[in-house]
Amino acid sequence: MSLIHPSALVEPGAELAADVEVGPYCVIGAQVRIDAGTRLGPHVCVQGRTRIGRDNRIHAFCSIGGVPQDKKYAGEPTELEIGDGNTIREYCSFSLGTVQDGGITRVGSDNWIMAYVHVAHDCRVGDHTVLANCTQLAGHVHVGDWAILGGLTGVHQFVQIGAHAMTGVGSAVTQDVPPYVMLAGTPALPHGINAEGLKRRGFDAARIATLRDAYRTLYRRGLALDAALDALRALADANPASAADLARLIDFVAASRRGIVRP
Repeated sequence: MSLIHPSALVEPGAELAADVEVGPYCVIGAQVRIDAGTRLGPHVCVQGRTRIGRDNRIHAFCSIGGVPQDKKYAGEPTELEIGDGNTIREYCSFSLGTVQDGGITRVGSDNWIMAYVHVAHDCRVGDHTVLANCTQLAGHVHVGDWAILGGLTGVHQFVQIGAHAMTGVGSAVTQDVPPYVMLAGTPALPHGINAEGLKRRGFDAARIATLRDAYRTLYRRGLALDAALDALRALADANPASAADLARLIDFVAASRRGIVRP
């Protein structure tokens, strides 16, 4: 029996692995490529120059690879890439990139993306993230590995969210979020580190304690940003077992172009 439902429309030129499942009333464009093991629920629309990896589960009524919601877009051959093992729930929308930012939107692997999430043009979503219901990423947003964005989180364009960060429900994020930090509110403000998430990912008590010290250095000691970075470098020198964790934080803060979230 065919794995493509007879009511689905698959345009000539589309490349689908033999075991890809395409549900009722799906529409697959001519420039789409879908790798083995991926399943599309009913009414999924996949358009544009879109590449979807292996073993993804895309639920009903998703719009994948639509043109960017950007008035500068003029039909250029931009792209969307989705990795492997993602769960993408109902009514999500992922846009193609724009030539103003490399021409590609990327979603990594093993992400849990809940209903009504929007990933706009030129976003970069890492691996193992959780984007809860109605999370909205504006254009050019970067989300690091293992980040968790609570339901109804809105992220302003060009914002970067670091690895292992977490936002509370209804957060409005307008500046960069350093790795490990939890934040909430409108506008979103920091509220400690994501200690529970770090425990679940194998961080031991000593590493978490060092990251708590780093958070206090960055947010509680009243230091100017340059002085805080110097103090974080000294903390890394004194804690070689956590040097890589602290380097991730230091590099992110030093490279921030929008400025990090601070009270």
